[in-house]
Amino acid sequence: MLNRIGFGTFGSDRYDEETVARAVYEAIRCGYRTFDCASVYGNERQIGGVFRRAFEEGLVARDALTIISKVWNDMHGEGQVIASCKQSLKDLGLEYLDLYILHWPFPNYHAKGCSGDSRSPDSRPFFVEDFMVAWRQMEQLKRDGLVREIATSNMTIPKFEAVLPLCEIRPYANEMELHPSFQQPELYDYCKAHGMQVIGFCPLGSPNRPDRDRTAEDVVDTKLPVIQSLAQEHGCSPQEICLRWAVTRGQTPIPFSGNPRNIASNLTAVRDPLSAEEMARIRAEDCNCRLVKGQVFLWPGSDDWQDLWDLDGKLDHWVYQDNTWLKENL
Repeated sequence: MLNRIGFGTFGSDRYDEETVARAVYEAIRCGYRTFDCASVYGNERQIGGVFRRAFEEGLVARDALTIISKVWNDMHGEGQVIASCKQSLKDLGLEYLDLYILHWPFPNYHAKGCSGDSRSPDSRPFFVEDFMVAWRQMEQLKRDGLVREIATSNMTIPKFEAVLPLCEIRPYANEMELHPSFQQPELYDYCKAHGMQVIGFCPLGSPNRPDRDRTAEDVVDTKLPVIQSLAQEHGCSPQEICLRWAVTRGQTPIPFSGNPRNIASNLTAVRDPLSAEEMARIRAEDCNCRLVKGQVFLWPGSDDWQDLWDLDGKLDHWVYQDNTWLKENL
């Protein structure tokens, strides 16, 4: 179902809804067939108009597209996941989604355009019970035929270990941050071993990500010496090398560009895989630089974004006391 390369629709804070919609039309015209949407991006109604136009003009048939959407964190409660999906279907002008994703594994959210130190007092740590309330609705959507497959995003191995045994329908895919400076080999291998397809966001290092997701120590993938060197050897752009790496590895990257020239070149780049030796060179330069740290999702009692990612290989245990969350040492 997933194509070798998809097209993202997260315009960040840099592109308005109409600019993203125009880019989607150009992507369809160029030959992209997988489109990664989400309710929180705020542009599904405009993109739906593009899909309708493309169908009417005969550019593409509906069954030739893989259309993805995601439920946002503020719609995880009973009945809300199903309502959110139906709203996305209405906005996109579709009868079904090919893939529906639980955008984050917890019901924490932030105001649009907020700063990196913004915190919601209603945010809470990950709890299996919360996740399963949302996931049971995801399973129902698949049973009802509103979505063909269901998936997760921004997960960790400890979270998967806790919820997979409880899933009646397991995730078809996991969407995760993946680029040459952040390759996540353990999680990537885990997903593949458990039969999940891998979708990689930020495949170019997300140069237009929101300011809140930028820190001084971030690495710029296209400026990595190995990427620059390979681009020179292949006579192409560093961006194209990043995409070739992703597709050669076996994941589906979802780049976005508002530039028609880049939209076309990104698509053609993935036709030529990298060699095993070239892939090894890139693998050796992985510096574990997570760009989307998610700090705006932290809860009262936590000031460290690493609490979101279970970096010690286990789920922490939190208790609510005196209007804050306290981590228990078990």
